[in-house]
Amino acid sequence: MTMTMAATSKNDTLTTHGRLYLVPAPLDFGCDSQMDLQNTMPLGTLTVAARLQYWVCENAKSARAYLKRVNEITPLSSPLQALHIQELPREVHKKGDHTGNFDARHLLTPALDGHDVGLVSEAGMPAVADPGSSVVRAAHDLGIEVMPLTGPVSILLALAASGLNGQSFAFVGYLPQDASERAQRLRELESLALKTGQTQVFIETPYRNAAMMQTLLQTLQHNTRLAVSSGLTLASGACRSDTVKNWRHKASTLNNSTPAVFALGR
Repeated sequence: MTMTMAATSKNDTLTTHGRLYLVPAPLDFGCDSQMDLQNTMPLGTLTVAARLQYWVCENAKSARAYLKRVNEITPLSSPLQALHIQELPREVHKKGDHTGNFDARHLLTPALDGHDVGLVSEAGMPAVADPGSSVVRAAHDLGIEVMPLTGPVSILLALAASGLNGQSFAFVGYLPQDASERAQRLRELESLALKTGQTQVFIETPYRNAAMMQTLLQTLQHNTRLAVSSGLTLASGACRSDTVKNWRHKASTLNNSTPAVFALGR
């Protein structure tokens, strides 16, 4: 009897914590045109987002803009102005928070008090090629249940559309900004991809798309396969996968305002 009561008491304590929901955002943020949210986001995800009153985000303005769009489909449980929205520090945006140097536990105080919390980034899945991993790590350390929701993840969409090896791949984030360092890094990734068959996936800030394409076509070998996906989930979205030789022979331009995902392999 005593053991049963103790176990029940322990479980009751655990269930007083709220959950941390990882809420994907549409991939059209920052683009010139926006799609109907229902075309890219599952209703189940939007329903959960609509009831959350506590949020952790990259940018409060963007988070509110997203939630305003959610409200048009499924009404928010509280007025937009009444939501509690906390931003990750600017240093996390610049240096990333995957190294373990940032302690995000204070951002999860509402969850410890029994409230569900949403984590959202500027586009796609938070903590994947975006800040947020420190919040997820803190939730695990605090015994808070983490619930990822379904939504668009540009890296996986681009990989699926590339025709490259989807059984073994690596996402390597951003490449160096310096032209010579970028070229050297590309040669290293190409060597790894050709030797092992592992697809190498990376991204770039949209306004550097043209510089990235130029370096790719100048640096990679003729028969290396290069895949570029841009504007995913937008009406103007495009995916092309071809050898570098053929890329060079066909005029190709990338919109410098449209996010793109690059992949190379064999």
